[in-house]
Parts: sequence; structure tokens; C-alpha cells
Amino acid sequence: MLAPRGGERVARQGRVGRPDDGPAERRVVLRVRARRDVGTAGEQLLDQIRPTVPGCGMEQRAAEIPAQLGAVEVDDGLERTVHRCVDDDLTIVKEWREHHLRRIQEAVEATVKPLVTVLAIDDEEALIAVVHQMGIREVAVIRAERQGKMFPGADTRAAYFQEVTSKVSSMDLGTALLVIGPGFEREDFARFLRDRDSALAGMIRLHGTSQAGVAGIQEAMKAGLGAKILEETRVAQETRLVERVLEEIAKGGLFAYGPQEIQTAIDSGAVETLLVTDAKVKDLAVEELMRRVESARGTVVIVSSRHEAGKKLEGLGGLAALLRFPIR
Repeated sequence: MLAPRGGERVARQGRVGRPDDGPAERRVVLRVRARRDVGTAGEQLLDQIRPTVPGCGMEQRAAEIPAQLGAVEVDDGLERTVHRCVDDDLTIVKEWREHHLRRIQEAVEATVKPLVTVLAIDDEEALIAVVHQMGIREVAVIRAERQGKMFPGADTRAAYFQEVTSKVSSMDLGTALLVIGPGFEREDFARFLRDRDSALAGMIRLHGTSQAGVAGIQEAMKAGLGAKILEETRVAQETRLVERVLEEIAKGGLFAYGPQEIQTAIDSGAVETLLVTDAKVKDLAVEELMRRVESARGTVVIVSSRHEAGKKLEGLGGLAALLRFPIR
């Protein structure tokens, strides 16, 4: 997947879906064939029209964005009405802004980074796999030495755990290390790791499955554990930042909230981290504030309004900032 370059006008082919009223307001450019009468003879010309889309909604898991088109202006300044039907083909041309392109590029790069690492372990073998946006990739299989009367079990087991530890500690694990499997092997490995690497042990999430290996990983993914861990990680990060803002407010420290204060802080180059609720992102004025913060090497974090931290941020007007230095 390649992101468009700055300033590019990118055309997208698409089909008109069934109209549906939604909260968003968008402007698009469509190229369609409109009939224009010249004298007594009709002539088919390719006109560029700029309709306002009064209704546009999208479900998170939907593959289509239903939209409703109204009256439009054609190049000659006259107003036309676009008559479109379900399954009509349209070409949409979008003007990309720099911060949009940056976010697209970040999304492209994220497709090759691990989201979560899964360790499926039992007393015979450990399978390590990484979960990417595009799927699951096996990294390594580590087999335990045989245990029994002829083998020193404790020493063999310690060597087995140490080999697994060495492998995972050398990897980019993503947001968490999900340790799964039947029996007690996963808990024993977690205890082994806590005694040797507390930082790595802090990334562990334990979950029991009926099987180890690939089947165990598939079982865990079907249970939605990967998505749950990612969601918990995002919520935790957003919650920490909102709580930091509230702490700064309580002690009269380095903070700003509300459009006017945020504007003053940005003008002074004081914004280190800008927090914006997902509802506020649709505001073009807020988009401009986000762009200015990023251009001044600040960080922009979009906070979901679906959890408690997002609701607290909404109580501050949907905009808050952690500052580099005071502005009062």
C-alpha cells in the first residue's frame, strides 16, 4: 500500500450506496457526464461538479459509506441536480492535507509492526508468533528436553524457560506478550520471568487455552484476546494522559484547556501534547490546531469518547493540552 504524496489529488472509483442521513458534512469533487444543450443539438461533455454531501455516515465495520448528494454547481456556474441510483459508478477526487498524509503513512508503517506477541507454551514445546494487522506470523518453535526418570527435570525445565526468555527478550513484542496454553506451564514461565526480567514480565497477559501451538493461538484469537489487549492498552494510555491533565489543573501547573487557552498555548509554542476527543476531530478549526501542534514538534493524541477518560475530556470542552512551560 502506498500513501499519496503531499498535495496530490487522488481519484477513487466507487459505487453509490443507499442514501442514509448521518452527522457528518463533507465536500467532494465528482467527475460525471452531464448533458448540456448547445443550440438545438445535445452534446455530452465531461463536467467537474462540486456537490455538498449533506448526509454521510459510516459504521466502524462497514465496507461502504452511504452518502446522499444534493444540488451541485457545474463549471459554467449553473446549478444541476445529480440523479444517481444504487450501483452507479462515481469518481471522487480528494485534496489531501499534510497531516492526513502523515497519518496514512503511519498507518502503512504500522502494518509491518507487531501488535501483540503470542507465546503458546506447554511442557513439550513453545511456539512464538507475532500478530500483525495483516495476520499472524510464526517466529520460532522451541522444544523442551525430555523429562522423566532418566532426565533431571528441574534443570531441563530451567534451560527450556531460559531459551524461551532469550528469544522473546530479543524481539519487538508490540504492546503485550500474551502467554497461553493448557496446564500450569504458562504460570510457571511467568514466575520464572518475573524473577529474572521484571520489565518483560510486566508485559505478560496470561490466558488458558485447551491446546498449545497454532491451534491454541487460533483459539485465543477467536476469543478476541488480541483485540481486547490492544483496546486495554489504548484506553490505558489515553487515561494516563487525561489524568495527567487533571493533576496539572488541580495544582495549577502546565496545562491548557478550551479553544481560547489552547490557541494561546499554540501561539506561544508551549504545547507538548494535545488531547482531542474523537468527536472534535471533525471540526476543521480543530484540525488546524492539530496541524500547528505537529508542525511545532508536539504530539497529538485522539481520545475515544466511549470510555471514562474520554468523557472527562469532553467535560473540559473536548480539548486539553500538557505544556512545556507555563503561559499564565
